Amino acid sequence: MATMIPAVSWLQACWTLLVCCLLTPGVQGQEFLLRVEPQNPVLPAGGSLLVNCSTDCPSAKQVTLETSLSKQLVDNGTGWLAFWVSNVTGNSRILCSGYCNGSQIIGSTGITVYRLPKRVELAPLPPWQPVGENLTLNCQVEGGSPRTSLTVVLLRWEEELSRQPAVEELTEVTATVLASRSDHGAHFSCRTELDLRPQGLRLLVNTSAPRRLRTFALPVTPPRLVVPRFLEVETSWPVDCTLDGLFPASEAQVHLALGDQMLNATVTNHGDMLTATATATARADQEGARQIICNVTLGGERLEARENLTVFSFLGPILNLSEPSAPEGSTVIVSCMAGARVQVTLDGVPAAAPGQPAQLQLNTTENDDGRSFFCSATLEVDGEFLHRNSSVQLRVLYGPRIDRAKCPQHLKWKDKTRQVLQCQARGNPSPQLRCLKEGSSQEVPVGIPFLVNVTHNGTYQCQAVSSRGKYTLVVVINIEAWNSHFVPVLLAVLTTLGVVTVVVALMYVFWVRKQRGLYHVRQESPSLPLTSMPTEAMREEPSRVE
Repeated sequence: MATMIPAVSWLQACWTLLVCCLLTPGVQGQEFLLRVEPQNPVLPAGGSLLVNCSTDCPSAKQVTLETSLSKQLVDNGTGWLAFWVSNVTGNSRILCSGYCNGSQIIGSTGITVYRLPKRVELAPLPPWQPVGENLTLNCQVEGGSPRTSLTVVLLRWEEELSRQPAVEELTEVTATVLASRSDHGAHFSCRTELDLRPQGLRLLVNTSAPRRLRTFALPVTPPRLVVPRFLEVETSWPVDCTLDGLFPASEAQVHLALGDQMLNATVTNHGDMLTATATATARADQEGARQIICNVTLGGERLEARENLTVFSFLGPILNLSEPSAPEGSTVIVSCMAGARVQVTLDGVPAAAPGQPAQLQLNTTENDDGRSFFCSATLEVDGEFLHRNSSVQLRVLYGPRIDRAKCPQHLKWKDKTRQVLQCQARGNPSPQLRCLKEGSSQEVPVGIPFLVNVTHNGTYQCQAVSSRGKYTLVVVINIEAWNSHFVPVLLAVLTTLGVVTVVVALMYVFWVRKQRGLYHVRQESPSLPLTSMPTEAMREEPSRVE
């Protein structure tokens, strides 16, 4: 039974036999050459080229191009042919053959096909890379030819970190770098270089998508958390969390919480220092021991600080009067109370136990008007004693009164003099005080200076009036007027006193001059006139009697 040979295998066998036969040149054709142009061309995969077969043999016959590639005769002439070879997908060798003087002549050349790699990829970088630790870069290159001309380069920005040849069809190239702060935000990439410059072409590059690196550094110390020791329910207090030595501080995340209650924090940074500030407001359901928590997260790592906080409720003291405005003689109860565990003290008298109210009772009098009552409250929180105070003032309503000690009932004033009627009234509400003359509407002002005259003489009803009633006090004012018979007598006395004064003065002058010898006495004058001597005579005769 005959064996069937596939058509493709039979053609391959024939082509191989033909090539072998053509590569054995005839003896007579050795002096002539069959040229193939271009020599050793380099094409991209799938490319095309024009191949020219030519010889200088004048009797050349049957010149042709032998290749398994797709070809098309473009032109021909004596001793030459031109073919268009297309869709060159791999390295190939083509032959030109013919006959010269009955002998076979051949020429050949190799076609080199180049391809850029199908895949150039830098492996993903870690989300965060600690500063001071090694980072391994990994680049995978698939495909590309010729491999002998293919190189893989690892880059940081445009800085070359590693250069290695791509040997295998699937090549993996690695490089290690020490991460630093300056690498934060840097772009790393992988580049392939297909160097075809020796073949007269250019350098072909293919670069992967860049990968951005983020580096970070954390201090060894936890954040510094500043919180109050105590926080009263429904009150607020600022909370500060600070961490230094953080890089990059601007990309850190901060969470502040009071127990399970997240706080709205405002975060600022300056250099490597980060500060978060929030306001903590305590709720009633949080009363007791709690914690303020500060979490700083960067690069997938977290630093945490916790501080204890006691949330307390301090109600009171609440100080009440059974009647804030009580009539005189009524009973008023003063009470002071506060929340649980709070000890209250009312006017120095403590309550029976913490959480119990304190009370006192009084029958109001005039003296209790404006009286202040004080209550203090004390609460122990985590070994500390907190104090609060409250006060209230009692208003006692009582009728008007006039203080007899401050309002004389009998007054004697001189006519035409300025006087003041000093009277004061008291009461709650404050009374109005008026002093009216009996039997008339004449009024004497109270507490204001006024000019007295004889019409003010008489008896006055000083009356203090308020909504609580009235109070009356009788005041008698006597005005002493000047006497008309007394005036002449006074004038006579004054005249006599004037004459006596003049006589005494003259006698005194005479006596003084006599003592000094300054006067001369004439006997014939019965009225004894006094004459003073000239000055010169006085000097010559100090004393002389005629």
